[in-house]
Amino acid sequence: MTQAIMLQGTASDVGKSVLAAGLCRIFYQDGWRTAPFKSQNMALNSGITPDGKEMGRAQIMQAEAAGIVPDVRMNPVLLKPAAGSQAQVVLMGEVASNMDAARYHDFKPRLREQIAGVYQSLAQEYDILVLEGAGSPAEINLRDRDIANMGMAELAGCPVILVADIDRGGVFAAIYGTLALLQDHERWRVKGVIINKFRGDVALLYSGLQQIESLTGVPVLGVMPWLDLDLEEEDGVALQRGSARQSQDRDIDIAVVHLPHIANFTDFNALSAQPDVRVRYVSQPEELAGADLLILPGSKNTLHDLNWLRESAMAHALLQRHRDGVPLLGICGGYQMLGDTLIDEIESGLGRMPGLGLLNTVTRFAPHKTTTQVSAQMAATLPGWLAPLAGMTLQGYEIHMGQTTLAEGAQPALWLQKEPAVADGAVSDDGLVWGTYLHGLFDNDTFTRTLVDSLRARKGLLPLGSAPQYASYKAQQFDRLAQTMRQHIDMAKIYQIMREHQECRE
Repeated sequence: MTQAIMLQGTASDVGKSVLAAGLCRIFYQDGWRTAPFKSQNMALNSGITPDGKEMGRAQIMQAEAAGIVPDVRMNPVLLKPAAGSQAQVVLMGEVASNMDAARYHDFKPRLREQIAGVYQSLAQEYDILVLEGAGSPAEINLRDRDIANMGMAELAGCPVILVADIDRGGVFAAIYGTLALLQDHERWRVKGVIINKFRGDVALLYSGLQQIESLTGVPVLGVMPWLDLDLEEEDGVALQRGSARQSQDRDIDIAVVHLPHIANFTDFNALSAQPDVRVRYVSQPEELAGADLLILPGSKNTLHDLNWLRESAMAHALLQRHRDGVPLLGICGGYQMLGDTLIDEIESGLGRMPGLGLLNTVTRFAPHKTTTQVSAQMAATLPGWLAPLAGMTLQGYEIHMGQTTLAEGAQPALWLQKEPAVADGAVSDDGLVWGTYLHGLFDNDTFTRTLVDSLRARKGLLPLGSAPQYASYKAQQFDRLAQTMRQHIDMAKIYQIMREHQECRE
């Protein structure tokens, strides 16, 4: 019978996703067929499986840590916040509906049977499943229809480890309060606590650890130190706290506009892994100064974010920097904003709106969502600083509801390798503005290194020449995480908890 363990948190953003990835890596290293599972994920960072299904990036990252191909069953429900209080409900990788919180709460009981079936199908294929909760199990107003935390643990029949973030303060109160709000049958499932993100001498915690164990009867399985890892974050809260920003100066400075509804900012992890690149997320016009490349990223609410660009004066600043000769790249929603016209009678209700007018394109939003992995090739000839990228082959994925057409004379930036080939993106005559629907652009090592070296050449700097292998870099991050967890968490106890719980079920 498959063994399982579930990580739940005292709050959102306590580090569950990263620790779950670490457990996946450890079990993989120890020779177990392991898969992640999160029944319900609310995030704007998503990716596409090989069969064209959309799922949360956190579970894709965890699958990579486990050495397996991502499967939409690992995240059957994905909620993507939209305008106002609405969220797009993605069920088993496909858009089901847009719902507000109240309607979705009423809808959840209908999902329980499907989630249970999906979980069991995974359990038949793997030795160990690592489950991740959402938010906190102590959200007592949501308990009656919970499918993400204790409700999921009950469906899976698995033990729970509670994760608490000491860096935000009040860790002992968070642990005690969470356990106190659980019902008896829920509290019984909690077999241990992990304190995460500790800075300092752990000896100072010993008396507190003893007291919290005495008060709750739940053992502390370890104290994880603060760890600076370069792994994909689940959602934009990472940008809010600043962890995705680099503080040190480097030869190449890239400014990514932090849109209010920014989506898939994980596109830029591989770019920031370049040794000479600093990636900054900016929301004020003056912060664009000094950048060697400006990027408009993806957005879940393109027209609302385009309005924000104008109201915040960011649009004016972007146009001014463009006139100053700074290159500008748009990805997905950012690409749409660079065009002449956007027409949306589907998602935002804002109708027709002029874009920034830097690319000769028209985007019309449609009910159908494009979700696919693609192979592509950069255009055979490209102008200006983009010339070294001409003809390069790329791998990536598309997630968008808009369809963009190029006006007569507009030049595609690349071609999707389909039968027949399909144009994607657009590039200005001087190469200073270009856009594409392709996510995962910078995961292509040679492309990214060539692009950065071309930016270096614009500044009179010599190329670095070597292309870091991003897949190897991520593997190193997973291994470092696993090693640190083995040092600071009682993994023997976790194995024991899973084994004993499995024996009880049998």
